[in-house]
Amino acid sequence: MPRNAAQKLIEPHLVEGMPEPGREIGLTIDQTLTQDATGTLVMLEFEAMGLPRVRTELSAQYVDHNLLQEDYRNPDDHVFLHSAARRFGLHFSPPGNGVSHPVHMECFGRPGKTLLGSDSHTCAAGSLGMLAIGAGGLEVAMAMAGEPFHVKMPRVRGIRLSGELPDWVSAKDVILEVLRRYGVDGGKGWILEYFGPGVAGLSAMDRHVIANMGMETGATATVFPSDERTREFLESQGRSDDWEPLAADGGAVYDDTVEIDLSRLEPLIALPGSPGNVVPVREVAGRPVFQSYIGSSANPGLRDFGIAGHMVAGRRIADGVSFDVNPTSRRVLDGMVQDGTLARLIEAGARLHQTGCNGCIGMGQAPATGRNSLRTVPRNFPGRSGTPEDSVYLCSPETATAAALTGEIIDPRHLGIAYPRFDEQPAVDPAIGVPTPPPADGSDVALDKGPNIADLPDFAPVADRLAGPVLLKTGDDVSTDEIMPAGARVLPLRSNIPEISKFTFSRLDEGYYERAIAHQARGSFVVGGDNYGQGSSREHAAIAPAYLGVKAVFAKSFARIHWQNLVNFGVVPLEFLDAADGERIAEGDELVVEDLHQGLRDGRIKVQNRTRGASLTVGHSLSERQLEVLLAGGLINWVRARRAA
Repeated sequence: MPRNAAQKLIEPHLVEGMPEPGREIGLTIDQTLTQDATGTLVMLEFEAMGLPRVRTELSAQYVDHNLLQEDYRNPDDHVFLHSAARRFGLHFSPPGNGVSHPVHMECFGRPGKTLLGSDSHTCAAGSLGMLAIGAGGLEVAMAMAGEPFHVKMPRVRGIRLSGELPDWVSAKDVILEVLRRYGVDGGKGWILEYFGPGVAGLSAMDRHVIANMGMETGATATVFPSDERTREFLESQGRSDDWEPLAADGGAVYDDTVEIDLSRLEPLIALPGSPGNVVPVREVAGRPVFQSYIGSSANPGLRDFGIAGHMVAGRRIADGVSFDVNPTSRRVLDGMVQDGTLARLIEAGARLHQTGCNGCIGMGQAPATGRNSLRTVPRNFPGRSGTPEDSVYLCSPETATAAALTGEIIDPRHLGIAYPRFDEQPAVDPAIGVPTPPPADGSDVALDKGPNIADLPDFAPVADRLAGPVLLKTGDDVSTDEIMPAGARVLPLRSNIPEISKFTFSRLDEGYYERAIAHQARGSFVVGGDNYGQGSSREHAAIAPAYLGVKAVFAKSFARIHWQNLVNFGVVPLEFLDAADGERIAEGDELVVEDLHQGLRDGRIKVQNRTRGASLTVGHSLSERQLEVLLAGGLINWVRARRAA
């Protein structure tokens, strides 16, 4: 039978299960990616497994998130990660070298390979014809140990692209159109595969923009073909030998097929609060702008900066606007110097920041309270920017730059200047920005642990009886940024679970931690809505609640990565069989679950609401393997038991 590209990637890596939608499968992982906000725990977890070296074809550790060195904590962790990379056999990308996703694409990405990363935007590598998936850190540590990655087999949605992008419309507008159609949960359980004649008009970095933000729909992965544009990119990076073709067969079948005519797109923008709240730019034109920000893993290409540079050439940024430029890799920064982009931006009044994630993860560049910030980043969840009362819009570099020039949101087609033409790529020195390879033998390398690194807490097996109060009830689409905030105040504590747990749910309820500590020994519950745990892959959003005594989370549905992270740390993810049951539980209600183990095996769990004298039945979507992991108290306990046996 004719196969689509996703099937061609899955089949040679399939080692467990049947590739039928909804059934759990196991995949061999060729490459792994870790970054510093999540990688410190990954390295501690890998150390706990007792293996001397990684067992993948290639693993890389990047330092791109926690770059602010206000005290010893971030630099101490950088030193630890460097020592762990040398000890365990990972390539190491130091602070300032660039954002993990574009650097990995430049140096290591290869068509036909699988990549698992402890960053949710790992899916960006699908731009090169890879099967690239974001996961919790513990899943990545397992892959580094040579274990298969388990995931429910997704369905494949074919997105046929036709036509060509008009002037002032670029790749960011393509993925914003997908988000306008499907929202932040319409991709759950799907791989998004792009095909059709319109794909040829998109460069590899254009495809990176689209693949990166596929995560914002909840998709498991995004897949592009590997074609002549892919070959051109790899050749430009000095890696032409790494290219191989990949494309869907003629007549390949998809579980769903939609079409986007690129020629009919217009500039789009996501309104504050959610990447899925997308409207045409013209509908919000005229709103004043305090900050415009270009860069991040969601718009990392030299083209994205070059277009902005040509737009501002000979002009000045509007008074009162902060125009923030965040180069995404050393190679991109070198290209900006070579072709004059950097000079044009600086002469126009732009602010140049170090190469890294920076304001995208709330590490600096926070906007003023309530002032509009236009950004080319992938997410605009409330408070993620570092400002509690923020107003962040997501848009293309064209729209962000037009706003920087005028001081207000404006459809860039109405700017009154000719659309710049950009020659994609000056010559790249392939020696620039290559992560340092590990020594052949790291056995004599000592792990350098500073005082900020604490041991992982132990988690007990899941009890057969759970009882406690509901300490928090949330709405739909709660993000991991709201469960465990990022930013300069919190992320430096990423290696110290007792300390970072003090910020759990702080964006939703500042009193949560004190209530949770009071019930830590006894246990407690959280009740959520649809798509609970969307967003970042950081497992702190599961570990910290588990440390504080959360025994189960009840929700209408869960986002994929957070759902698995809860299992990995022994928190039971339970789903309402009747959506109305969630309305029958209030914050403060006392719940009791009896015979949990048998209920989990049967797929139906009885819950008593002692406060209201009522009962309800909930279910779950866990596989038999996940049930074993959960009942053991999490993946670490499960692995230890297997190794002991």
